[in-house]
Amino acid sequence: MDHKNSQSASYAAAGVDITAGYRAVELMKKHIARTKNEGCLDDVGGFGGCFGLPIAGMEEPVLVSGTDGVGTKLKIAMLMNKHDTIGIDCVAMCVNDVICCGARPLFFLDYIACGKNIPEKIAEIVGGVAEGCVQSGSALIGGETAEHPGMMPEDDYDLAGFSVGIVDKKKIIDNSRMAEGDVVIALASSGVHSNGFSLVRKVFDVEHNPDLMKPNDFLGGKSIAETLLTPTKIYVKSILALLEQVDVKGISHITGGGFYENIPRSIPDGLCAKIDKSAIKILPIFRLIAETGSIPERDMFNTFNMGVGMSVIVPADQADKALEILTAKGEDAYVIGSIVKNEEKVILE
Repeated sequence: MDHKNSQSASYAAAGVDITAGYRAVELMKKHIARTKNEGCLDDVGGFGGCFGLPIAGMEEPVLVSGTDGVGTKLKIAMLMNKHDTIGIDCVAMCVNDVICCGARPLFFLDYIACGKNIPEKIAEIVGGVAEGCVQSGSALIGGETAEHPGMMPEDDYDLAGFSVGIVDKKKIIDNSRMAEGDVVIALASSGVHSNGFSLVRKVFDVEHNPDLMKPNDFLGGKSIAETLLTPTKIYVKSILALLEQVDVKGISHITGGGFYENIPRSIPDGLCAKIDKSAIKILPIFRLIAETGSIPERDMFNTFNMGVGMSVIVPADQADKALEILTAKGEDAYVIGSIVKNEEKVILE
């Protein structure tokens, strides 16, 4: 598209440079091209992203959508002036929710609000979004970048997005077949992911802590900031492989609210996930957060993923097969509990 005649000195004087927006789009096109799949119908730059639905073989296709942002983890990215991975988090927070229904993510759109549009920085952010889309098999079919001068500082930005997936109605995971004796399997997280960062920032006083960027022996030589910025793990391809061969009865994405809020969302009334805390491979960053902030164990498990980014519930006689499939897909998967009769929904002991 030719933008040579599109410019406004008056708008630029008010703080919005529309030519910077065009430059940002040109820079991000190479990233977006990486995400194209069989459903893409047009190029970036139109008013709407078009996508052809792959419904062959489905009796009753159902669209599943999810939307989320990155939260105040963005402050860590800004502090480190590193913006190429935060987009992975944005995609992960959406597609990891969509896959809990058994839906395959199809496409993704992002929204970036910024104090000032710096094209290279915006392209860097979108590069991370594109990487998240590649990891989840999603097409990045559109998005929006909006300058908000006067509403936020020039260096600040916010990032959000949404995913749309598809599943045959008869294959939706709705926990209706869950039964006593089923097994709870953990899929390890890559770190704090994208939840609880308001507490994390308070604990480490991130904006006034000179030790944040220094190598930390407790974290294997990585700095606290580097460890916190580790992108959220995307589980889509592993779960899709699992669904092909195992009778998965429930999936939980462990996000804000931790174990106590998220695992119950996949448990029907009358049943409970009994979790063995000693089996959980708690990552060092969580131990450091708890120790530094003197945070009670109950609060830690009710705020963070503690090293478990996702849990799946399968029949006991298929647990070994599930572990084999997940391990082959590169997951650190292991049993952390079982389903019992109880009204509590989740018990950690």
